[in-house]
Amino acid sequence: MVITRPLRYPADWPSHAAEEKGIDVALAVDFVMMAVRREFDIGVIMSTDTDLKPALEAVVSLRGNPRCEVAAWNGPTSHWRRITVRSARLWCHRLNEQDYAAVADLTDYNKEPV
Repeated sequence: MVITRPLRYPADWPSHAAEEKGIDVALAVDFVMMAVRREFDIGVIMSTDTDLKPALEAVVSLRGNPRCEVAAWNGPTSHWRRITVRSARLWCHRLNEQDYAAVADLTDYNKEPV
């Protein structure tokens, strides 16, 4: 299911890019709730946003927790490496351009469903 949030345009737009606000919080809440409901065995967060670390920590702290991993771009802007959250070492899948092409979702979610 795709969840969207409206863009927020700064006063000096287009000099500064519009921002989608709240989507990281929605992702974090969804990740934790799905873990609590045991809807996955392995949860992978695909993001370089380190603000999502508390959600990973929450899932790791669950009794009989599902496995957590992260995935990020393999480049100079990637903040994730093999990271530790509350004594758990999380694996980071580092994707290059070829990996991205293999997993890219080319669906245009702006179109009405047929």
